[in-house]
Order: sequence, then C-alpha cells, then structure tokens
Amino acid sequence: MRLTLDEEQALLLKTAQRFAREKAPVGRLRAFRDRQDPVGFDPALWGAMVDLGFVGLAIPEAMGGLGLGIFEQCLVLEAIGARLMPEPLLGSAMLAVQTLLFAGESETSRRWLEATASGAAIVSVAWLEPGQRFERSLVRTSAVEVEGGYVLTGRKLHALAGGAAGALIVSARTRGEAAEADGISLFVVEAGARGLEVEPQWRVDGQPAAAIRLDGVAVGPEALIGGLHAGGAALEAAIERATVGLCAEMLGGAVEAFEVTLAYLKERRQFDVPIGSFQALQHRAARLFVELSLTRSAVLAAARAADEGVGLERAASLAKARCAEVFVKVTNEAVQMHGGVGVTDEYDVGLYLKRARAAAVTFGDAAWHRDRWARLGGF
Repeated sequence: MRLTLDEEQALLLKTAQRFAREKAPVGRLRAFRDRQDPVGFDPALWGAMVDLGFVGLAIPEAMGGLGLGIFEQCLVLEAIGARLMPEPLLGSAMLAVQTLLFAGESETSRRWLEATASGAAIVSVAWLEPGQRFERSLVRTSAVEVEGGYVLTGRKLHALAGGAAGALIVSARTRGEAAEADGISLFVVEAGARGLEVEPQWRVDGQPAAAIRLDGVAVGPEALIGGLHAGGAALEAAIERATVGLCAEMLGGAVEAFEVTLAYLKERRQFDVPIGSFQALQHRAARLFVELSLTRSAVLAAARAADEGVGLERAASLAKARCAEVFVKVTNEAVQMHGGVGVTDEYDVGLYLKRARAAAVTFGDAAWHRDRWARLGGF
C-alpha cells in the first residue's frame, strides 16, 4: 500500500492548503458563534470551493464531478481541517455524496449528486438519533408505507450542515425492531416539506449542524433510495468513508495546533530566553511530533483502503482511535505550553481544543473503535 503522494495529489494538497490559508482565517469562527449564524459558514467561500472542484472530487464525471477517490478527498479535508473551516465538505461532499453513491443509481440520487457538484444545493444526512450513541442500526424514526408513498416520523440530531441543506437523507425503519441492522431505508426529504422542522444547532466546535423533527412528513415513492429495507448497508458504507474523511480533517487540525504551539515556543521568552529552549518543553514537543507522524500513516492507510476496498473497517477504526486520542493530546499540550493565555478566547488554540473534543466522539470515540478493531481481528 503506497502512502506517498503522486505529483497530481501533491499539487491538489498544496492548492487546498494555500486556499484555506489565504481565504479562511481561524478567527472567523468567533463571528459565526457570536451571532449564532443559522447557516454557520460562508456561502461565498463554499461557492469558491465548488469552483475549485473540492466539492465534486468524488462525484462521477458523468454527474458533474471529477471522479477521483477518497484519498484525494482526504487531502482537501486535511487542508480545511487545519483552518477549522466550518464549510460542510465532510457532511455534504463526503457523507451525503457517499450515501447517494452507495444507494445505487436512481433519478433522485443523480439529481442531488449533480446539484452538489454544481453548488446548486447542499445535501445533509440525518442519521443520528437521541440515545443512539455509536450504534448505527439503532433507528427509531419510522417510515410507514401509504398510498402514494411513505410517511416519516421521528427525531434526528447533529445533521451536519442541516440548516443550510436543500435536501436531507433520512434513515428510517420500515420493518423490524429498533436495533436490527435489517429493515432500515433511506429517504430524500426536500427542505420545506410539510411536517419537517429543522432547528440549527451551534456546536461547541463551531461546526454547523441541525436537529431534525419529522412529524408525519409525506414523501413520494421516488424519495426512497437504496431499496426498501436495504438502506442500512449504504449508510454504513458512507459513514465508514466519512470516518476516514473526519480523520484527515482531525489530522490537519492536530498538525496545525502543533505548529502554532512550536511558533509560540520560539517567540515567548522567560528569563531572557525563548521558552522553546527549555529541555522539558522540547521533549514534550518531540513526543507530539512522533505521535503525529504515526497518526498520518494511519490516516493515509485508511484513505487508501477506502479506495481499494480492502480492510477498510479495521483501517478506519485504527485511524479514528489514533486521531481521537492524538488530537485531544496535542491540543491539551498546546494549551499547557501557551500557559495562562492558552485558555483565553483571544488565542486560536482554544478553538482547536474544542474541535478536538467534538470530533473525537463523532462517528465513534477511541474506545469504541479500539473495541471494534479488536473484534474485527478476532480478539
């Protein structure tokens, strides 16, 4: 498995890094937070990302995308993660796009893939429910078949970019008990549907999300994607790949927090010398460097596995367990090494710390993924 970048991939990463560095100052998260922006990101900046092809990277060329892989998508996610960009690349261009792709060919899927690639609409996935935690098959939202379609009832939480979505992909149970993997179906519900309530959520890490309430939402038969009772597999496959994408984003954030801290160690002076000259701080920084290097290897391996289709589940769990622990560790150390000012809102390092904690529990925390990695390995 090759973990190095070819010439085109290196150029893509460099382009994404330059774009994020020049267009997305980390401090803008405070402005979104302070005004409780219902969208939570900059639509103009999202449009620029569409124009650069970042949004349609993994969408087939026939549907307006570039037809590249998860590996390339992860390179861009690493770049935007470094700047804590709230634009919904993970929630829409990764999770929603992969769900539509794995749901199979249909007019509905094609329509929303094309809309995503062109920037005409954002699609969000409403899959997480109250009390569900990390068990993806624990679906209580119901879809009852009626004449002319289906009626959906239930609640969803933390739908990424749900407040700005033109459509929601909703997981609902069409048969079986709440925890059964079989019997889950996927429905595309357009914004503004009668009985659909979308409540923006202001997460601690500044990433936009929404709470969804479906109170007897009626949809036509064309809203069903992935087959009746058979949507669980498509959703599972999409979450698997979105987990890898999240790991890339976390890696970018962890590396940036580390580099910001290194710069601070070189400029902050005590006893007339830079504090970076203190051996104890040098040792702590060196340990973080090693941890980040190992984490990068795990993330790149998971991204390759996603494209090659071999060993993805174990690779994704390994990467997520490492990223969850290392991102939190790096940001903890960053705050410590900044001293008292590290906990103030004036310094960006606190924003990275909040992102680390929220990302660590998204799609499963470190303990859950370590357990899954062991079970998949027969332990």
